[in-house]
Amino acid sequence: MTMTMEAAPRSEPAAAGSSTRLVQYQHSQDFPDLLGQLGISLLVSTYQAGKVLVLGERDGKLDVQFHTFEQPMGLAVSPRMLAVGTRQAVWFLAAQPADRGLLEGYDGGFLARQAHYTGPIRCHDLAWCGGQLWVVNTLFSCLCTLEAQYHFVPRWRPPFVSDLVPEDRCHLNGLATDGQQPRFVTVLGRCNEKEGWRANKVQGGCLLEVPSGQVVVEGLSMPHSPRLYGGQLWVLNSGWGHLSLVDVTRGQVQGVAAVPGYTRGLAFHGPYAFVGLSRIRETNIFGGLPIGERHDELVCGVGVIEWRTGRTVATFMLRSGVEEIYDVQVVPLRRLALSGPHAEEDRAPVCWIAPHPGTTQR
Repeated sequence: MTMTMEAAPRSEPAAAGSSTRLVQYQHSQDFPDLLGQLGISLLVSTYQAGKVLVLGERDGKLDVQFHTFEQPMGLAVSPRMLAVGTRQAVWFLAAQPADRGLLEGYDGGFLARQAHYTGPIRCHDLAWCGGQLWVVNTLFSCLCTLEAQYHFVPRWRPPFVSDLVPEDRCHLNGLATDGQQPRFVTVLGRCNEKEGWRANKVQGGCLLEVPSGQVVVEGLSMPHSPRLYGGQLWVLNSGWGHLSLVDVTRGQVQGVAAVPGYTRGLAFHGPYAFVGLSRIRETNIFGGLPIGERHDELVCGVGVIEWRTGRTVATFMLRSGVEEIYDVQVVPLRRLALSGPHAEEDRAPVCWIAPHPGTTQR
């Protein structure tokens, strides 16, 4: 696979109000072409660098944007809204159609509107269900929704978790939905004590059915990002660096592709799976994982996998400045604009949306 190195590395603010970091990226020659042919852009979150990246194609070249959020994690895209889970809040960015004056040169965009303060709940995956946002509240080991008068509204927790307490008992992290309701979640351990999942993180991971809480698959290594696509259930068996397919009836997992990274963040479009890849840290969280045996080979970025064959067809890699990816989402726009809460710092256009004069507002 032919690789192309970015000729002019970017210096990006590491986080709001902080010093800059040098970010260098590299991609396979066909990566921008693939995005252009599919007519899509990718959103990629990295809490470690405090950025949401927009990857798209423009004039046959890869267009990369960096947007600052405080430790961004889960991303949820709908035709009307983008939600970004951050350290203490969920940001909502409204969809804006292309407009010659406002978003000239783009096919549409998402513009920051409001944030819901949750406090530091260790928010992980987000998903829209029937127009309502569901949040994986990892600190309180539950799924929740958001209402203005509350930090969060608990809606479901695994049956083995007895109390709603801020103890990260099972490290609930991933959420798969059918578009109308939550269907499956991932946990790193079936535990009912504070951070109990850490004791058997190498093979204590489980995939649970919602709402029953029944175990569908167990023995996983730090699983993330369950997704329903093409009538099938997928999951990232992250500790092995695998994209895997789940046989719900038999309770079995089949590895579809092994990639050179800690897998976290998964989205699909057509025949392709877009998988987030991370280099793992030498800490008590990541120590001892099977993928750690290939530590020097691991990369950070996004791998594009032909999910029917398991073949990697294109890659985007961050060579410096970013070590870990959390989420990857597909937006069906080739040229996507984004204006976040720190647009001026991001060197992005600052946009204002207001009704036309004379428009009646209710």
